[in-house]
Amino acid sequence: MEVVHMKGLSSLDWLAIALVIVGGLNWGLVGAFDFDLVETVFGGFNVLSRIIYVVVGLAAVYLAFLSPALAKK
Repeated sequence: MEVVHMKGLSSLDWLAIALVIVGGLNWGLVGAFDFDLVETVFGGFNVLSRIIYVVVGLAAVYLAFLSPALAKK
């Protein structure tokens, strides 16, 4: 397996990576323990929680489009 060097990533790239990691960890907690960290931290499924879910989803879409470019490096 070839290692992808992550030099030259923008701040937006790193933010998207962090958000997708947080989202993945949250889904892992939901699946394994029925524990939603976002709802716990932000007090149930409210407007703020919904915004966080949308932003994490947008980060995933962004990385889906970015990944072919990273694979070519």
